[in-house]
Amino acid sequence: MPPKDLLIDKSALIHGVSKYLERKIIYGNILIHKRLLSEIEKDAREGLVTAEIALDEIKRLRDVSESLLVSFEIVGDLSSRQDTNDELREYCLKRGCTIVTADEIQKQIAENLGIDVFYLSPLENALEIESYFDENTMSVHLKEGTTPKAKRGKPGYWQFVELSSEITSGYQIKKLVSEILASVKYVKDSFIEIERKGSTIVQLGNYRVVITHPPLSDGWEVTITRPVTRKKLEDYNLHEKLMNRLKEHAEGILIAGSPGMGKTTFAQALAEFYNRMGKVVKTIESPRDMHLPPEITQYSKNYAEVGELHDILLLSRPDYTVYDEMRNDEDFKLYIDLRLAGIGMIGVVHATSPIDAIHRFINRVDIGTIPNILDTVIFIHAGNVAKVYSLDMTVKVPTGLREADLARPVVEVKDLIEDKVEYEIYVFGEQTMLVPVGKIAGNKQNAMQNKLERVILNVIPNASVTYENGEYVITIPKEEIGKFNKKLVSKLKRYEKKHGIRIRVKFDTS
Repeated sequence: MPPKDLLIDKSALIHGVSKYLERKIIYGNILIHKRLLSEIEKDAREGLVTAEIALDEIKRLRDVSESLLVSFEIVGDLSSRQDTNDELREYCLKRGCTIVTADEIQKQIAENLGIDVFYLSPLENALEIESYFDENTMSVHLKEGTTPKAKRGKPGYWQFVELSSEITSGYQIKKLVSEILASVKYVKDSFIEIERKGSTIVQLGNYRVVITHPPLSDGWEVTITRPVTRKKLEDYNLHEKLMNRLKEHAEGILIAGSPGMGKTTFAQALAEFYNRMGKVVKTIESPRDMHLPPEITQYSKNYAEVGELHDILLLSRPDYTVYDEMRNDEDFKLYIDLRLAGIGMIGVVHATSPIDAIHRFINRVDIGTIPNILDTVIFIHAGNVAKVYSLDMTVKVPTGLREADLARPVVEVKDLIEDKVEYEIYVFGEQTMLVPVGKIAGNKQNAMQNKLERVILNVIPNASVTYENGEYVITIPKEEIGKFNKKLVSKLKRYEKKHGIRIRVKFDTS
């Protein structure tokens, strides 16, 4: 009986069909349609990694077919303008060949048309990328021409270690990439999240894989990350004030921190916390790499059209939406629009300090709306909550200014735990100012305290001046009470009026 004619589609090429031929799981003459070659060429010129893998697989198919003494042919023509998969199915209907595919939809349609199909089931082999990981490995970094390396430890406490002294070749990385792309079809919760010219991002179960290649990078590179810790919110031992705020008041939350410090892990714990409270929680991710219970719907920004997520979230009315990895104007605009519409928002941003995270919003919105958009900023360092800010609006003379007619709306950024204002945001002229208050207030208090000491000690040498609870306290010893005269009282009242301060005189009668 002559060997079957096997027409290979693109999904089979990406899946690594040559392995099935080598093991004689399939056997027959290999056919590649010109329409498929044309599509792969177009994608390869656009720099898509799947096209380059497909081209390499065609070359391997030719080599394997020669060793197995079966024919390898390029068939069909380019005259038709129909879809590539339609062209392949039509060819098989006319010629009576078998379509080889790893695409479930292709399989179903071909069977419905009466076409013979061979569906590539997964080979029972462990993923090669798993061999690079142990229980403490956060990420693996592979690049052609270098040794494989990994980050091991926990967020904020990790070491960059060499996994092998052997140099990784471009062929080895391409082989690994081919396995990753082939595994997407059968590993649960896996998908190609983004494919652009020179880069591809894949979610493969728990692994997030970032693939880059020329011309974007100077060589083939694969970075594989995996969550090493999964915490509940209770595991963070949060201060009672913060827990109460998260339960009762916080609706515009910003989670900030440097890369790898545990921001997404905390956001994930917070999402699960609100889910347990009976809240409707959804996420926007790019890529989707949070591991959450099925009750929480995870949306991909990469697969949504402009405005689509906005409409979906407004109509589905979640109590909280977690926006992971906010980077560009479009991300911040969506966060702001949804928050002003009354949806509780939890945003995750890269920042080296908590005030830098707030700064991202200053030039994007009117200053008066900032407290309505942001009310709680949580800064994560080394996997723990290092700082918490609350934002409130008031009308006052900004710290450091004196004249009463300079009073204006001021956003106070307070340390939530200490209940102490650390920054003020206000408009001065046409410029929005973000001013550290503690330093200014401290310098001002010291200067005023020195002035009062000079005035008092000239008359009452043993008196003392201190700053307590927002007022300057002058303590006069019992033996010098008689020196506190009317002239000194008048001078102190003038200081109060001129500098807008409070002065209290205390007599030490002990």
